[in-house]
Amino acid sequence: MKILISNDDGYQAPGIVALYEALKDVADVEVVAPEQNNSAKSNALTLHSPLYVTRASNGFRYVNGTPADCVHIALTGLLGYRPDLVVSGINNGANMGDDTIYSGTVGAAMEGFLFGIPAIAFSQVEKNWGHLESAGRKARDLVMQMSRQNLIGTSPWLLNVNIPNLPFDEIGHVKLCRLGRRHAAEAVITQLSPRGDTMYWIGAAGPVMDEAEGTDFHATAQGHISITPLKVDLTDHDHLGYWAQTAARLAVVPHQTEHSAKQTIAPQ
Repeated sequence: MKILISNDDGYQAPGIVALYEALKDVADVEVVAPEQNNSAKSNALTLHSPLYVTRASNGFRYVNGTPADCVHIALTGLLGYRPDLVVSGINNGANMGDDTIYSGTVGAAMEGFLFGIPAIAFSQVEKNWGHLESAGRKARDLVMQMSRQNLIGTSPWLLNVNIPNLPFDEIGHVKLCRLGRRHAAEAVITQLSPRGDTMYWIGAAGPVMDEAEGTDFHATAQGHISITPLKVDLTDHDHLGYWAQTAARLAVVPHQTEHSAKQTIAPQ
C-alpha cells in the first residue's frame, strides 16, 4: 500500500510527524506538505508564482505553497507513481461543521479525491496536540480496517475524521455523522498598525448552532470518533425544480416579456 501524507499545519507540525510514525510500518509512505502553516486555505492553488520543493532532513518534502498545491504537485509529477490513498493531518484542532469548507486539511484530502484517489482528512478535536500518539494509532487502525475491506486503491471516496483528545483506551468507537453547523463568525477585529493604518483580523469562528445527535459535534462531545463522508458536488439538487422556473423566466427575451405583458392588459 502506497500512501501520500500532507497537512495544512506545515511539514514540521507534530500532527504530521505522528501520522507518519503511525503509518510508516504498514505502508510505503511519502510526505509532501506545506513549508509554513496554511490553515484555512481550503482548496486554493497557487497559479501566479512558482512553487519549489525542498527535502527536509527527516526525509519529508515541503512546498512553498498551499496544502492543495502539495498534493497536486505530488500527483502530477513529483512522486512518479499513483498512491493508493491520500491522508491529510493530523490537524491541530477540529474540522467539523462549516469548518470543513475552509479547512486546508480537508482541502489537501479533497485534492486527492479529485484525482480519483480515496482520501481521509484527520483532525484532533482540541488544539495543542494532547494525546497525539493515541490519535495516530486510531488513524492507523482506521486505515488498516479500510485496507482489509478492500476500500483502498479502488473507487475514490473522501472522509472527514475527527478524533477526541483522549487516551487510546478512552476514545469511543467510530460514529458515522453528518456535518453540524455553526453560527456566523464573530466580528472582524480592527487594530492600528505602527504607521497608523487600519489592520483587519478575521474574527473567531461562531459558536455551534447545530450539535444535535447524529452530527460530528455531538459524536465527538461524547468521546467518539466522527466520520463524515464528503462530496464535491455543490449543486442544490433539492431546489433544482424551483430554480428551473426562475431560469425559464430569465431566459425570455426582454421585448417578448413586454409584448406579453401588453397583451394581458384589458382595453380601457
